[in-house]
Parts: sequence; C-alpha cells; structure tokens
Amino acid sequence: MDGFQPQPGARLFNFDALRAAPPRSDPYPHIVASGCVTEAQAAAIRADYPDIQQSGYLPSSKLPRRGAYDAILRDLESAELAEILSEKLGLDLTDKPRMITVRRLSQLSDGPIHNDSRSKICTALLYLNAEWDRSSAGCIRVLRNERDMDDYVTEVPPLSGHFFAFKRTENSWHGHPPFAGERFVIQTTFLISQEALDRKENRGRLQLWLKRLNPFQK
Repeated sequence: MDGFQPQPGARLFNFDALRAAPPRSDPYPHIVASGCVTEAQAAAIRADYPDIQQSGYLPSSKLPRRGAYDAILRDLESAELAEILSEKLGLDLTDKPRMITVRRLSQLSDGPIHNDSRSKICTALLYLNAEWDRSSAGCIRVLRNERDMDDYVTEVPPLSGHFFAFKRTENSWHGHPPFAGERFVIQTTFLISQEALDRKENRGRLQLWLKRLNPFQK
C-alpha cells in the first residue's frame, strides 16, 4: 500500500478529477474519469474490503465497513458527488436516495448486454483493480444497441481510479465481455424514490443470504 493510511475523516475520492471529465452524449449521456483515487489509495481500499466470497454485487449496507473502504463509501455517499453528476449528466440527483453495492468476484455469466430498470436514474462505477490485461474481458462498454457487444462507443477498463457514470435512458445499453476472477468495483445507484431503494435493499438482503448458501449462484 506504499505506506498509505487514510486520516480520520479524510477524503479519498478526487472530485476535481471527476469535474474535469467532459460529458459525452453519444449514444446516451455518460462520463468517464480517471485518477479518482490513486493506486496507493485503491490498495488501501482493497485491503479493507469486505471478505466477499460470492460473485455479483452485494449491498454495502449489509457488509462491514472499516478504514479506507469506509472512507471511500463516505465520499460516494456525499452531496458533492450528487452535485457533480447532476451537472455532468443533466439531472437533479441532490435529493434522490442512493444505493451502494460492491463487487469483488465476477463469473463468466456476469455482464451481458442490458439496460437498467426505470427505477434507476443514474449509475456510477468506481474501479479499484491494480492491473488488468490488455484484453477487453471485464471492461464495461457503452453500447449502441441491445444486440451487439462489439458495437460500442466507449470501453472502460476496471483499473484503479477509473470512474464511469451514465444516465439511465431507454437506450442506455451496456455490458462487458465475459470475465471470471477478482474484479473490484463499487457501484453507486441513484433511485427515483425511497420506496424503490427499500425494495432493492430488501432484494439485496435476500440475494446475499442466498449467495451465502450457494456461492456460485449468480
């Protein structure tokens, strides 16, 4: 970790790096930023990450928080993140509830082409992997349609400090080529209502329980 230890109350997320990222509109509003955390910070976050043995996204509200991992979650829960994403994506997220989910492991069936449900307004992904090979496996893609994974506008490798966020639209198709293995990512989702958040949190609690019974369940 190069000796990095977060100070109590310190911020890890580089909001200036996110502010500097230009908004993109083709084929739907999205942004890609780099340098949102340093590799030393990402290493500290990984060291404090929950001991997740299941694939898929799990709700952070049901997992232990400590150290640098807790610090980055506080940044992702901040009003500042909502304000910047609102400005970049042409939204008003300042009073919207958000759900944070975390992933440590992927399996080959993860990441098929899909669009988010209408209960989601905006989704943001912070990647934390120290290295990635040059293949596209596990790299999220902004897709032009729901049929062709290779017809994409943007591809984001899941390397430390890379940040990808998009506005949910009727054509916000995305996905990634199959990958199995360790893939650290924290997902922040802004939802239309507290009711939608409660429903997804309850579903996440059930999925977590089922995954603990069967770690290979998707």
